[in-house]
Parts: sequence; structure tokens; C-alpha cells
Amino acid sequence: MKYVRNIAYSLVLIGALNWGLIGLFGFDLVAAIFGDMTVLSRIIYSLVGASAVITAFSVHHCDTVRETQSCEYGNCN
Repeated sequence: MKYVRNIAYSLVLIGALNWGLIGLFGFDLVAAIFGDMTVLSRIIYSLVGASAVITAFSVHHCDTVRETQSCEYGNCN
């Protein structure tokens, strides 16, 4: 599950940078690379969206807490 979270964080970061480019310069990097709303660009957008959901649900997961401890969100081991 740790690898899934790391991939999700990376895709969310890529999506956030893309939205920053859209907001600041009106430039959609995904559309520029993969085409405007092609099947491949839709897959990229879908993966970024799914990663945002994964990140939202795993943001409070405690990787750094030892097995014998717990955090405020419950048991973190």
C-alpha cells in the first residue's frame, strides 16, 4: 500500500503542477503532450483524479509511528 500512496502522491503533484500552469499561463501540459481530450489524455486525467481520492483517504495514515504506538486517527500499524 505504501507504493500505491507514493504513486498517488506523485500523480497528484503532477496534476497540481498542470493546474498551476493552466491558471498562470493558460497552458495545459497534458493536452500539449497527449492531445486535447484524446483517449490517452483522458486516462491521464482519470489517473490523477483517482490519485487525489487515494491521497485524500490516506493522508492521515501514519507511516512513521512505531507498531506499539497509535496516533490520533486510530491504530497506525
